[in-house]
Amino acid sequence: MDLFEKISADIKAAMLARDKVRLETLRGVKKEFLEAKTAKGGDGTLSDDAAMKILVKMVKQRKESASIYASQNRPDLSENELAEAAVIEEYLPKQLTEEELTAELKKIIEQVGATSAKEMGKVMGVASKALAGRAEGKAISAKVKELLA
Repeated sequence: MDLFEKISADIKAAMLARDKVRLETLRGVKKEFLEAKTAKGGDGTLSDDAAMKILVKMVKQRKESASIYASQNRPDLSENELAEAAVIEEYLPKQLTEEELTAELKKIIEQVGATSAKEMGKVMGVASKALAGRAEGKAISAKVKELLA
């Protein structure tokens, strides 16, 4: 079962469970998936890789919105955004810990043969693809800078 089918099945389960937050979040995810499937230039299909990118983007949006709401003293809206982010994160691969990220990046740096901060672009290109969905871009970038310094 691909991700699109899993989301569709989980929407039905959320309806039966009367889980409003989960239902609304999954409907939003399905909407994004359908838009990606029918986008101009698309072939009418959605690969799991493309779906993962959409989910990562949606989680990032929810977390940014939550921090904005929190800074504007709107905890009710912030909590809702964080709850939606948690639902979406269930469909993403497990996030790497700090140690796992460091180990993966050391392997990539060795593989690419980078030795200085000038070669960060090479490393980031490979690392972004290899660690997609398992670590945030900011965390990858910061750790690569640290390791190449």
